[in-house]
Amino acid sequence: MADYQLTLAHLYGDLMNTYGDYGNIIALRYYARQIGVTIEDQLVSLGDDFDPKAYDFVLFGGGQDYEETVVAADLQDKAAGLKNYIEADGPLLAVCGGFQLLGHYMEMADGSRVEGIGVMDHYTSNMTAAEVATKKGERLTGDIEIKNNETGEVYHGFENHQGRTFLGKGEKALGTVTKGQGNNGMDQSEGVIYHNVFGSYFHGPIFTRNGNLAKRVLATALSRKYPDVDWSAKLAAVPTESF
Repeated sequence: MADYQLTLAHLYGDLMNTYGDYGNIIALRYYARQIGVTIEDQLVSLGDDFDPKAYDFVLFGGGQDYEETVVAADLQDKAAGLKNYIEADGPLLAVCGGFQLLGHYMEMADGSRVEGIGVMDHYTSNMTAAEVATKKGERLTGDIEIKNNETGEVYHGFENHQGRTFLGKGEKALGTVTKGQGNNGMDQSEGVIYHNVFGSYFHGPIFTRNGNLAKRVLATALSRKYPDVDWSAKLAAVPTESF
């Protein structure tokens, strides 16, 4: 039996898992196992309560437009709990649609607007008629590379999104784009960091290709629950893998 345990909430893992976001849990479990930590994941989906004190980590993946619309309506009932969790520095990984829905709103491919829960200050727009005519609103797709401005770490991935996300108050980018498009194809930002929320448009999933980020986020979650252990040092001794 492991010495330490984390409890993970997989938000709408039955609906928002288009690009295999569950792989992020597999990667976290791999690194956790090397240092005597177990991770128990629980599905939190439609109609379920979200207790901000019950979880040590939250994963919120991406989905297609229809699933995102269904989730957006249900998510309003979880907004207060998620806000409390985030403001209390609860670690959370939000990918694509999950990233978008934590903000104020997102515009869909058909031009309709879906309300987010506004627990973070970003918003997501879509291409305008003028952009369609000039092809400036093309889908942002392809390989991407970013550099974290604080740690210097480089992250690699694949992006595929129609929405263009613009960060707001208190938010900073996960990294600066060195190859690819990023949040909106305009300001070289990719993803978001807010308190201990890490958001990204990386698909694939992000932790399997970027073990340096997986270990960083895992250390964040463990340090919050077990502050008397130097988790960064323990994880530094674990080889970084690419799955």
